[in-house]
Amino acid sequence: MNLLQFELDRLYGLGASAADGAAPGAGDEGRQRGVRALVLELALPAGGRQISSVWQGVQSDLGLPAPAIAVSGVDGLQLWFSLASPISPRAGERFLQGLRARYLSDLGSAHVHLMADTAEFPAAPPVEISPDRWSAFVAPDLASVFSDTPWLDFPPNGEGQATLLRALEPMQQGAFEAALSQLGAIEGGESGAPAASTAPGPTEVRACEQTDADPVRFLRGVMNDETAPLALRIEAAKALLPGARRS
Repeated sequence: MNLLQFELDRLYGLGASAADGAAPGAGDEGRQRGVRALVLELALPAGGRQISSVWQGVQSDLGLPAPAIAVSGVDGLQLWFSLASPISPRAGERFLQGLRARYLSDLGSAHVHLMADTAEFPAAPPVEISPDRWSAFVAPDLASVFSDTPWLDFPPNGEGQATLLRALEPMQQGAFEAALSQLGAIEGGESGAPAASTAPGPTEVRACEQTDADPVRFLRGVMNDETAPLALRIEAAKALLPGARRS
């Protein structure tokens, strides 16, 4: 495994197929495992300004690591989001829809492509899409240069591509869930990988047991319970703020 393959596997879980034109998590098996990559693509005439607003916003507003920026090799600029743990495609779709609503509401659906399912993923750059047109990861300050021509007309240097990716970190599960909450995209507790069981979890059981106990102690218990859904812990913390409780 060379340096570029290592970085593609570290960020997107491509394994042995990294840097061979493979799509992240391709196939039915990958779909069942969940996904570790989410791709937001802006097609022409949208360009560097819009992609930069999302790239900057996820960091400054949501506190997430910077996604990779890529040229598609056809007609668009892409943001590649990396996840430390697999999530369900449905959760990924909600995340991308939340980003679109927050940062790209002025763009029509024909210009915004959201890819959260393995059946939709493009091949990870660098790939020769057509003769002398390559997809590639690019430095953030160069994204605007490719707004009108989102491709390289020569094969990108593999070591240079690896260097760009080496500076990136995947989103941790807690950060992803917090971002979903901020984007108003929480739905049915599916922020992470699919959980098929409908039996009450530890938090629900404790809630039933403690509803008649000291409410402050109960709220503190929920807030400090790392197994509880993040949205529930946030609501418990809000209820404990000065002035929020009623006697």
